Amino acid sequence: MDRAQKEAVVEELGQIFTDSGVVVVAHYAGLSVAEMTEFRTRMREAGGSVRVAKNRLAKIALEGTPSASIADLLQGQTVLAYSEDPVAAAKVAEAYAKDNAKLVILGGAMGENPLDRAGVTAVAAMPSREELIADIVGLLGAPASNLAGAIGAPAANIASILTTIEERAEAA
Repeated sequence: MDRAQKEAVVEELGQIFTDSGVVVVAHYAGLSVAEMTEFRTRMREAGGSVRVAKNRLAKIALEGTPSASIADLLQGQTVLAYSEDPVAAAKVAEAYAKDNAKLVILGGAMGENPLDRAGVTAVAAMPSREELIADIVGLLGAPASNLAGAIGAPAANIASILTTIEERAEAA
């Protein structure tokens, strides 16, 4: 790899560290090509990506980024899992690590906040952006539904009373 290629990799990694909502660092020693491909596929389906890079280049790219605190985690065979959604990469990495003991999560970063192993687990337990949006839409729709029910209730009650009076009048 010549100097220009290294500079391109550093620039690409810098963008990853700057733009990602979460970055998870893990050891992947012992993963087969098929297992790594499966991990990449799961991550892509969730809206994230996986990147293997030389630790030295990743450390250079980390300088001056919000995720700079994870530089100490970059030792040995490391893989970076990242996504714009602050939860997606952590969820997929956590789920895959449960299925495959060869992927060992070391930690990561969520913006400027460094995450240890427990922090990544906590982030993975959080609801995703889509789940939160669905909850908010449900909460916003509930008052309107309740209001429509409350407005329609008096008319229904009046109709019921009129029906009862009519039935009594016919019976008498």
